[in-house]
This record gives sequence, C-alpha cells and structure tokens, in this order.
Amino acid sequence: MANAKYLLIGSIEAYSGKSATILGIIPYLQAKGLAIAYGKPLGISTSNNSAEMVEEDVRFIASALNLSKDRVNLPLLYLNSQTILQRLCGQDTTDYPRLLQQNIQQANADLVILEGPATIWEGSLFALSAGQIAGLVDAHILLVVRYNSLTLIDSLLAAKQYLGDRCLGVVINDIPFEELESVKNTIEPYLESQGIAVIGAIPKNNLLRSVSVREIAKQLDAKVLCRHDRLDLMVESLSIGAMNVNSALEYFRQRTNMAVVTGGDRAELQMAALETSTQCLILTGNVPPQPFILSRAEDLEVPVLSVDFDTLTTVEIVDRAFGQVRIQELIKVNCIQQLMEKYFDFERLLQILSLESAIAQR
Repeated sequence: MANAKYLLIGSIEAYSGKSATILGIIPYLQAKGLAIAYGKPLGISTSNNSAEMVEEDVRFIASALNLSKDRVNLPLLYLNSQTILQRLCGQDTTDYPRLLQQNIQQANADLVILEGPATIWEGSLFALSAGQIAGLVDAHILLVVRYNSLTLIDSLLAAKQYLGDRCLGVVINDIPFEELESVKNTIEPYLESQGIAVIGAIPKNNLLRSVSVREIAKQLDAKVLCRHDRLDLMVESLSIGAMNVNSALEYFRQRTNMAVVTGGDRAELQMAALETSTQCLILTGNVPPQPFILSRAEDLEVPVLSVDFDTLTTVEIVDRAFGQVRIQELIKVNCIQQLMEKYFDFERLLQILSLESAIAQR
C-alpha cells in the first residue's frame, strides 16, 4: 500500500487524551476494512522506568487493537535531560527524520496514525515536533485538548497559526456535562469560523480519569496485605482519613469508588472506610493493621495496601498518578469506544482524510 495516508494525533499539553482518541478511532476504521498502522516516534522519559512505561503503553494499544508487529513502531528516541544534553553537546548527531521515514515506509497500511509528543513544540531539538513530523510524512494533524475553560480558544488559535493547514481539526474532551451545550452552541461555531473543524466534543467520564488499585500500588511500591485478586478495581477519588470517626463516616459516605489514606494505627477510621464506597485502603507509616480490619477487608473484597511513607507523601504520589492517568485497562478502552461512537464525527474525519475511496474498494 504505497499510497498510505498519515494522521498525527497531537496536543497542546500533556495528558490531554491522545492515546484514548487513538483507541477510539482505530477500531472504527478497522471495521470499515481499512488497514491501520500505529507509531509513536518520540517518547517522553522523565524517570528511570518511564521509557519502559512508554513502550508498555504502545504495546497495550497494539494488543488492545489487534495490530500486528509490522504495523507498530516504537519510539525512535526518549526525550529526557540526558538525551537533550547529548544533543546539545554534539554527542548525538542522529538524523531522526531519516530514521522515521525509513521506519514508517515499511508499514503496509491504508492509514498510519502517529501519536505526537506531549505538546506541539516538544521534540523540536531533534526535528521530531508534531509539525516537523507531519511535514516529513505529509500528515494531517488532529489536536486533542482537555476542556478547562474558555481560555482553550486562545491556545487553539495559536496552535492553528503555528501548524497552518496541516491542522485538520480538534477533539475537545473531558467536558463537564453542564458545559456541553455551551461548547456546542458557542465554542464550536466560533472555532469552525476560524477554520478549526471540531471533530469531537467528548463529555467528562469518571472512569477514564480513574486509576486502578494495581497502578496505585505500583506507584507507591506498596505491600498488598489482602485481596491480591481485586487490584483491578478502579479508584475515582482520594480521601484522607485524619479526622474523628463520626466526621470521617459522614465524609466517606459522600464519596464513591475512593481510595482512603490513613495511618496504620487508626483502626476506627479504617473500619469506617470499609463500610462505605472504598476501593482500597492505603495504610501509612508501615504500621500493620489489626487482624479484624484485614478480616473485614477480606470479606468485603477491599484490597489493603501498606506503605512506608507518611500520609502527606503518600497523598502526593497518588495525586500524581491521577494527574497522569494511563489507559491500561480494557474496561477503559470499551468506555472510550462507546463515547467516541456517540460524540465523535467519524464520517467527517474520513471525508477530510479522503479515505472513502479506499473503503469503497474493500
């Protein structure tokens, strides 16, 4: 398929939903009979194991979407302080654009979907920014942005000016339900008038912003004291048990699907948490819980984690996990695809990419 088309999924800021959008788009195109390839030219590596995490994410997408190995490209480069310094000092003179062209030319596909860097500027030092990659392979760019406020208009106008006609449109996601009408009636018409097609307006979904107990345990390097079989439970919010038991019980009853962080010696708060909508208990200070707490947690199928950290450090780490949500669960993939079917304009995307003829030949 020498005439493959290219689509780059980009964003203005990190953790905007690029991977989720890809997980929603590809199954629809596959169902239309199109052969799809996927790649992520540039990985962002901020810690020792984050390069491994990036590859894990790429492989998860490939596995979830049944993409064969010859249609998946792992990152050419991991962006971190070490690789940046090597480039600045002239120790790395690799021609990454040439490598990218060699890699993706091998893809036997109707459409190659590339996941861009965290922002449209990131990777410029290596000629692997979103705009540079798109120019290299003649790709359209679909931007994904999280709805935060009306200030996203400024960011999108600036991005459109920077990317030019390669920017085919935008997906606005994580929109509170009460703001959906405003987005449809005010933001969309204005963006369309400025040459920015709104291909999708996706409402906020708590499941997609949730983190599995397994991921929390991994981030905390926690000991799992019970219910190893329930680590796939999804946590939507974080609560801190530091008040008296009556106040805590009232507070916990107002939350759903939460992780509760409390001291290992606060048995009364632990029991209060177990009697409400708690997905896991996180006990700080490396203090073992009372046997009756573990027994009750076993009965209620609630995992109990023990960590060496104090409460403040534990909360900071878990908060960071919520801020950097990864799509690593099939339940999220199903949720994404259902949302995209309802709120994403696939026909318009096909029209802009001129893929109708390829579909007609199937």
